[in-house]
Amino acid sequence: MLPGGFVFDDPISVSVAILTAIFVGLSKGGLGGAMAILGVAVMSLVIPPVQAAAILLPILLVMDFIGLWAWWGNFDWRTIRLMLPGALVGVAVGWLTAAVVSDAAVRLIVGGIAMIYLARWVWAARTGGRPATTHDPKLAAFWSLFAGYGSFVAHSGGPPYQIYTMPLKLPPVIFTGTSTLFFTLVNVAKLPPYIALGQFDAANLITAAVLMPVAAVAVLAGVWIVKRMRMEVFYPFMHAMIFLVACKLLWDGARGL
Repeated sequence: MLPGGFVFDDPISVSVAILTAIFVGLSKGGLGGAMAILGVAVMSLVIPPVQAAAILLPILLVMDFIGLWAWWGNFDWRTIRLMLPGALVGVAVGWLTAAVVSDAAVRLIVGGIAMIYLARWVWAARTGGRPATTHDPKLAAFWSLFAGYGSFVAHSGGPPYQIYTMPLKLPPVIFTGTSTLFFTLVNVAKLPPYIALGQFDAANLITAAVLMPVAAVAVLAGVWIVKRMRMEVFYPFMHAMIFLVACKLLWDGARGL
């Protein structure tokens, strides 16, 4: 029996909520931010997107800390130092413009950026591929600002973050650990703005608490999968996830305009 105040009250919507929690957990286990965005998209089929984002943020935070425990020590600290300041600026900009810029416009922007990145990746692969790139502070600041902004307004910071970090060709374990730490810090920074916007009412918090155990199990499943993935499998899989989420963002953005 579901507790009083639970947002979802019929079998279909409850099933959607559970599926969303699984997606979020797998994303935090290392299968990519695309899973988290797909989770928001799925939950948005039965409730408003803003409410879906509010319910998922506490779950994301709890999963972040589970992910940190699982990946502890597997961090590329230079990536964090270069990208975190820009991401925090992006969160602040997202908060200040939340009432001005529509979610649809943000989805179109983030989806378009992801598609441009994928087109460049396909072109590079067909022409012999590219060697791993090195850190560039200017590019890190640019893409991290988009990551922070997209994360605040639609939990869609993954594609901009990956546009900068994937060409670094970090080992999968380091890539996943660094991503987990980065988005943990970004999600913590999102708490005060979400509270100020009145998104954490009793019903949303109760719903988040009920879904957390499901997401926790999915985190551990994601960790188990990633630790057994070879690099030549991991990166094509991540690109496929980016493509799927870019298509969904573009579709939702076009419908919302």
